[in-house]
Amino acid sequence: MSGHSKWSKVKWQKAITDAKKSKIFSKIARMISVAAKEKGPDPETNPKLRLAMEKARESNMPKDNVERAIKKGAGADEGAMLEEFIYEAYGPEGVALIIEGITDNKNRALGEIKNILSRHQGKLASQGSVLWLFDHIGILEYALGDNAQKDILELKAIEAGAQDIQEITDEGGAASLLVYAKPENLEKIKQTLEQADFNAKSFSLDWQAREPVEVKAQDAIDKLLESLDEQDDINEIYSNLK
Repeated sequence: MSGHSKWSKVKWQKAITDAKKSKIFSKIARMISVAAKEKGPDPETNPKLRLAMEKARESNMPKDNVERAIKKGAGADEGAMLEEFIYEAYGPEGVALIIEGITDNKNRALGEIKNILSRHQGKLASQGSVLWLFDHIGILEYALGDNAQKDILELKAIEAGAQDIQEITDEGGAASLLVYAKPENLEKIKQTLEQADFNAKSFSLDWQAREPVEVKAQDAIDKLLESLDEQDDINEIYSNLK
């Protein structure tokens, strides 16, 4: 699914097409349901639900779909038990992968993921053997106006506990400021900046490779990532590709 790899290359993604929208909406709906079940249906008091709803907004998911997913997670609708998972793996040339998802059958999901990996020169890794190559980070994106606004935003972000700040420019020339934070500080920084009238364009939790690597077998890796992305239970795929 789409995310923040546009600047950091940590998350593989494809452009959202009409053919993929229904599958993406289904994945996001499960994320929303799990979040609502864990900590309640109110996004004001449930940061995890807010993150899932942010993904829905970025993907232009209809409001009715979001509301149904919240009701399902909160118990208004009965359905299959959903569980989150995170698997570590290696792809061609030893590329490290983190695979996150939600499923109603972990044994089935694991079997399908193993099959995809084996068909594309990959293999499942033991727990902890890949995660140490990544940092779990929160990322907030803010649109930039004049330089004075940028200076104030940077200062406020640093005061709120930001780990790093990066300015980027999109293809159209619009500038944004990326604020990196520890996962536990993401919500605090977001709220502090909101109080200073800075509202984030987007925010998320991602896995960022500590030392990105270059590879020769890019086509083989792309095929693996595309096959994983097409698996219904997988939500996000991260790699240490440079």
